[in-house]
Amino acid sequence: MITNQPIGVFDSGYGGLTVLKEIVRKLPQYDYVYLGDNARTPYGTRSFDTVYHYTLECVQHLFAMGCRLVILACNTASAKALRNIQQLDLPRIAPDRRVLGVIRPTTEVIGQYSRTGHVGILATTGTVTSESYVVEIAKFFPELTVVQEACPMWVPLVENGEHLSPGADYFVRQHLDRVQQRDPELDTLLLACTHYPLLLPKIQGFTSPAITILSQGTIVADSLADYLNRHPEIEAQCSQGGKLAFYTTDSAENFERQASLFWGEPIQARKLTLSI
Repeated sequence: MITNQPIGVFDSGYGGLTVLKEIVRKLPQYDYVYLGDNARTPYGTRSFDTVYHYTLECVQHLFAMGCRLVILACNTASAKALRNIQQLDLPRIAPDRRVLGVIRPTTEVIGQYSRTGHVGILATTGTVTSESYVVEIAKFFPELTVVQEACPMWVPLVENGEHLSPGADYFVRQHLDRVQQRDPELDTLLLACTHYPLLLPKIQGFTSPAITILSQGTIVADSLADYLNRHPEIEAQCSQGGKLAFYTTDSAENFERQASLFWGEPIQARKLTLSI
């Protein structure tokens, strides 16, 4: 286990590794702990209360590991749990610690990428149902037209290693055709699930080159760098040793095998037993 005070990164499974990878690329000097709740994934189809309970439990474990700052690198957790954790739990259990999500950083900048003012959100059913992106985008870019498309088969395709197979074409094209038919003027598509960047080659193959496709990793990494710069009191509490540790609530061996798809190289993981 990393000692000191690493930055915690949480996801319901593997997708958050695509965000962590960009964060480490941008800010390699810090220590990081990644926790994937693989034993209880997927979160996308679960209720608000269940996602909130699971997410809070994992955040508390990251706090117990010394994390002063935790990033919810999971759109479903950010949509269904972040606000309650920030407003109800942190003041009570950890007023000196911070939990951030991936939705706010993305919605703060998405309007800068669109020329037509029409954007599409590709996400899990849970994220779409929450309306979090629609609500948050309206705060920063009220003039934007936003259409959402739930893609429930995309995460299983990725996690089963079928994301680049010919069999994935039908499910990828189906949702891309739907969202473009609903708004022919859209010129920006947000991959609002951290698994979806692995489908990027197919997504690009079924969309016009004129459509900008956004992944969240680099956006979140840039936002975190800005956050730490604006909050030196938090930054000072983040240890700098360039260390990485990976934890899963399921089989460490399975995690290591699957994580290589997202991380791009072999990793070593440990199993964490939830006891809260």
